[in-house]
Amino acid sequence: MFEDLNAFAAVVEQSSLNRASKLLNLSQPALSRKIAKLEDELGVALFHRRGKRLELTSVGQLAYTFAVEQKQQQQKFLTMLAQYKDEEQSTITLGASLTTLQTTLPPLVNAFMEKHPNAELKLLTGKTHEIVSFVRDKKADVGIVASSINEAGLNCIPLFDDHLELVVPLTHPLSGREAEMENLHELPMITFSKGTWYRKLTDDLFHRCAVMPDIRMEIDSFEAIVRLLPTCKAAALLPKSYLRPQLLADNDLVSVYLPELQQTRRTTSMIYGHKEDLSKTSRQWVKETAALFTAKTPLSSKRTTTP
Repeated sequence: MFEDLNAFAAVVEQSSLNRASKLLNLSQPALSRKIAKLEDELGVALFHRRGKRLELTSVGQLAYTFAVEQKQQQQKFLTMLAQYKDEEQSTITLGASLTTLQTTLPPLVNAFMEKHPNAELKLLTGKTHEIVSFVRDKKADVGIVASSINEAGLNCIPLFDDHLELVVPLTHPLSGREAEMENLHELPMITFSKGTWYRKLTDDLFHRCAVMPDIRMEIDSFEAIVRLLPTCKAAALLPKSYLRPQLLADNDLVSVYLPELQQTRRTTSMIYGHKEDLSKTSRQWVKETAALFTAKTPLSSKRTTTP
């Protein structure tokens, strides 16, 4: 009925079956059949037919008013539907570990939202293998992980290299000097929680160099570690990408050069599935994030890798 009402309204507005049929791209007989069908369904005459002229009946005037209102409502609905589709396509689900969330993700999100303020970002957190599963199972559009991933069906773009640095309070005995691995033996330290990638990295380092620090605390937050170091007069191994100069200055901390820590190098990467399965916004995230590191922006002070 609504299609026939739209045809009826066109006839009224054009004051001619001929002009209305051209506007609707219908033959005049087909348009006449639509009007007749509508009159049959309503059980009333909509026009007085006076030769070739059509004049609205009183009921026809009511029908025309209703047809205009329905057309406006239809247009409003289509506009809302288009906006809904746009909003759906502007949502991107990111997967990241807790450590990546604290170090790498904030500047990436800020850079993206500056260009796309209407985009909606959703976040899934987990360990690296869980993020890989999220992306593989399409629960996340894109993942940021602290390693290189080589898995069929997944694209992996290296973003930047990172390594651990020894951090101590300004008043610490190691402050202002070059350290050696043996200095870490029985040294009071705060480490990241067990089961995390950073903890595995530090444990492997300690085992390889045959040192046993005096681990005072195990915490899963970089921010908490940084704030507790001066109070506990302890040291910590933290990723260089997190240790911005202002952060160290604000917390009265310094980084201490330790040659062996170059062995803790790791690559932070961006992973995603088939590009054709990504929304427009997700493809923009992939393109713009890769471009940030290709351009060697100061999101990390380490050398970036061109994807």
